[in-house]
Amino acid sequence: MAKMERLKPVTDEEFALCNKLNLDMYKDFLDNSTELADKTLNAYRSNLKIWINWVRENLENKNIVDIKPREYLRFQNWLLGKNHSSSDIANKRSAISSLNNYIVVYYSDEYPTFHNFINKSIKKPEKAFVNEKLPPSREEIEMMINALEESNKKYKKMYIAYLKFTFETGCRRAETMQILKDIVDATLIIKTVKVKDDNGNEIEKDAKYYLTPKIRCKGRGKSGKIRQLKFSDYSMDAFKEWVAERDDDCPYMFITKHNGEIKQVSESTFNGWAKNMFAPMLGRRFHPHALRESAATDIVVEQGKSIEVAQSLLGHNSSETTKIYICGVDQESESDELFI
Repeated sequence: MAKMERLKPVTDEEFALCNKLNLDMYKDFLDNSTELADKTLNAYRSNLKIWINWVRENLENKNIVDIKPREYLRFQNWLLGKNHSSSDIANKRSAISSLNNYIVVYYSDEYPTFHNFINKSIKKPEKAFVNEKLPPSREEIEMMINALEESNKKYKKMYIAYLKFTFETGCRRAETMQILKDIVDATLIIKTVKVKDDNGNEIEKDAKYYLTPKIRCKGRGKSGKIRQLKFSDYSMDAFKEWVAERDDDCPYMFITKHNGEIKQVSESTFNGWAKNMFAPMLGRRFHPHALRESAATDIVVEQGKSIEVAQSLLGHNSSETTKIYICGVDQESESDELFI
């Protein structure tokens, strides 16, 4: 597969040369998109700058309200010609479509004939072949944990806590970052739940778990979805071992040292761990998000729980989303039964 040609960032000088109407609508749209999360807003800002500057360079800087369907197709084909993935193109389409919808709704009196062609008329490119998803199994995660235990890595207790907690909760990087080290003081919750035994009979068992404080998770709006994550002694024991050997004042559980200062990790820190430490252990490509897939797959395929249980743990609004994360099957329930 040909390598993707990265687009150069649009400079302020280049952007200032773009059509004034386009710039005004771009700014108006972003200023009023208060429901978007900061991460989404930043992605829209970047993708729309690329689009508006492309219009300047390729469509004689015309007003975006005058752009025809075939010209959207030209832009899409331009990206395909640079070997951009279907996912990257979808992200750019989404940004342009959102801007167009904003114009349709809020500028209808000025441009009554304007339509959003980007979704209705322009066919999405076919998804290209991607590497098969192969998230680490529970056995492989335990293998990595054992390898860390036997290593002389300085922060090995932290890496172990990260693997255990992320696998057990299926949380995202941005969620893991928020965990504070005082989580070790959390109180064990014991809750009686009804489950079915191997014969299909309903029985009562005690579920035992801890809850994180409320954290910001992925979702609409600036604050996203607010959730509490459940975890067991599997993660708590690892947290306690890591905190016990620390002598710094940083309140966060997962830390990095930069210019002599101990500080909270960033999402890119987790990426570095995955690429430089965990991938060599596994012997294949690895990304932090793979642990989210590992959690979903383990719950449904290995433990035989329902997909609704995995959906509840991962915080998805729809089980259809959860299915994407599960490998080995073709296809908000309480997740307490995971902790029995």
